[in-house]
Amino acid sequence: MEGNPAVLLPLIVLLPLIGGIINGFFGKRLPKQLVYAIANGSVLSSFFLAVLSFLSLRTATLTNPEAAFRYEAFSWIVAGNYSFDMAFLLDPLSAVMILVVTGVGFLVHLYSTAYMNSDDGVGRYFSYLNLFIFSMLMLVLGKNLAMLFIGWEGVGACSYLLIGFWFKDMDKAIAGQKAFVVNRIGDIGFVVAIFLLLAHGNGSVDYDNLRSLYSDKTHMLANSTEITLICLLLFVGAAGKSAQIPLYVWLPDAMAGPTPVSALIHAATMVTAGVYMVARLNFIFALSPAAMTVVMVVGAVTALVAASIGLVQNDIKKVLAYSTVSQLGFMFIAVGAGAFAAGVFHLFTHAFFKACLFLGAGAVIHALHHEQDIRKMGGLRKKLPIIHLTFLVSCIAIAGIPPLAGFFSKDAILTETLALKPATEALEKYYEAGFEERAVSAVAAATVAAGKPVTELDRAAVDKQAKVFKQDWKQFVEGLAMWRKLAFALGLCAAFMTAFYMFRLYFLTFAGQYRGDHHTFEHAHDAPPQMGVPLQILAVLSVCAGWLGMPFAHGAYNKFDHWLEPVLARGKHFLHGHMETSMEYALMGASTLVAAAGIFLAFSLYKQGPSPTTAGWASSARPVYNALLNKYWVDEAYEVFPVKTLRATSQFLFQLVDRFLVDGVMVRMPGMILLGLSNLGRLVQTGEVQTYLVGVAVGLAALTYYLI
Repeated sequence: MEGNPAVLLPLIVLLPLIGGIINGFFGKRLPKQLVYAIANGSVLSSFFLAVLSFLSLRTATLTNPEAAFRYEAFSWIVAGNYSFDMAFLLDPLSAVMILVVTGVGFLVHLYSTAYMNSDDGVGRYFSYLNLFIFSMLMLVLGKNLAMLFIGWEGVGACSYLLIGFWFKDMDKAIAGQKAFVVNRIGDIGFVVAIFLLLAHGNGSVDYDNLRSLYSDKTHMLANSTEITLICLLLFVGAAGKSAQIPLYVWLPDAMAGPTPVSALIHAATMVTAGVYMVARLNFIFALSPAAMTVVMVVGAVTALVAASIGLVQNDIKKVLAYSTVSQLGFMFIAVGAGAFAAGVFHLFTHAFFKACLFLGAGAVIHALHHEQDIRKMGGLRKKLPIIHLTFLVSCIAIAGIPPLAGFFSKDAILTETLALKPATEALEKYYEAGFEERAVSAVAAATVAAGKPVTELDRAAVDKQAKVFKQDWKQFVEGLAMWRKLAFALGLCAAFMTAFYMFRLYFLTFAGQYRGDHHTFEHAHDAPPQMGVPLQILAVLSVCAGWLGMPFAHGAYNKFDHWLEPVLARGKHFLHGHMETSMEYALMGASTLVAAAGIFLAFSLYKQGPSPTTAGWASSARPVYNALLNKYWVDEAYEVFPVKTLRATSQFLFQLVDRFLVDGVMVRMPGMILLGLSNLGRLVQTGEVQTYLVGVAVGLAALTYYLI
């Protein structure tokens, strides 16, 4: 397009905000169709502008691979050496994100016009949805961490409002509170990390400034402990927003909100914010192999634990909720292994098939008059043909069967987890200056401690110390191979479980005979156009979106990886190498066989509904089954500690500090003392002259007695 494409960026962000404000203030008094038009039109307009911006950026990158659009709106905060600008950045990473946010967001809005049509609060609902899209766009288009944090808190607030949308139901209100509180725990770490970056970022947390500051790896070796702390604190924030262990418990309960909310917030946008943040700051995380390993291992454990819980859940939305937690774990395996592009690629493909699954589940619930127990479903394949077909396509995609989208993105993660480049001579040379610098500092410190002048350092001592540092680094890098193999093994197990529980869900819902109320079955209807069209679009994208990552995870024709290269190149160099093509083919085959085995097992057990075999397994392994069914009792454990502990502590402090010290000692006690003194004074202030004369006489007598 002609002119400066950067001027579109604030419009992309502000249009949903305008729609949210209009429906928020006037939605109750506007006709429903006008509410729908405002809400859908604002997001659709943002999507069209996002497409135009993407095309302009793509054209610019043909001549300059480092091209990016920046729009400086105004100086937001200036305080001494610290400054924050209201500025927007469109580069390849944010371009991918805005297409996902506005594209999937519009489909969810369109779907909601049918799903929420009978609700009296549609104006409020669509206002919240619009504000959520605005916050998410602020998060991904912001040019600095301050703007990202605005969007970060905005999506948290909007998710609270949307999860607890039916707040008159106490369970739903509590679910919204739980999501809000758990996210705040993660945000504490995120805020502290921002402060540390601000303190060491020359008073700015602008991405360009941070990228320049943290570009010299050899120089930053001396500050490795501080960088590791910053990265771990950032990951705490990411773990809260993206539902990783131990802060994942809010997401399954968040299914209490309307199903389109689950599709938007907990599949395609908000929960991926943590992955986006780690990928955006890849140049910082790459400086801390220890923090990267923590990210990778936590992601792998989360993927496996959540997948195991999903094996036995009976609520159609709860199965998908734990599936989301598991798939987010896969994304963190990737970014923790240095395969940032693979993590973002899975974020991209997952948005389509998981949104399709959630919307499909919502369509099933809508058709069965709010029935969510899959044990009371079955036989819906012919009754709901559009819902069935789109749901089946998405199940195949998430299971990782080629040539659907999930196969390419999940295979890229598993493959690149093993693509470890050991401590080769090239890597040692890359860090050689850092080893030398650290050795000089160590020898100088030892010389000063010995009381000797630091005029000339012992060259032999410096060389010896540098070798020690180099050897320690080599051993550390070799140790990473073990952690990567562990992450790969856990990821492969989680992939098998994913295929199994997704097709268990599919067969119990659509195959066999209907097991619920037959009156409900007779009146069940397929998705209306407002629901069916989004489902079909998402199903098509679930098939073909992965082709952007063909043919191999490391191949020269991987368009998605190539597109993100300018943003993720620095982080990608973190201990990251290429794999032989033959080995890559073997891993692709292995992941496909694992997925096929999971599907075959689900087919064998559930093709006609619940079977005696599964009941026998559950009975023979009752402790394991109960642990999975009760989600390892993590929520119950949290209820004991820290929830009850904090409540008891806060109640004690309330009684001691607030009521006794503040209200009692500081407020009431001075008044009581003055009141007591005034009462004593009132005893002699009777207004009777005789009493005063008696007092004078007694006083004079006492004074005379004292003088004599």
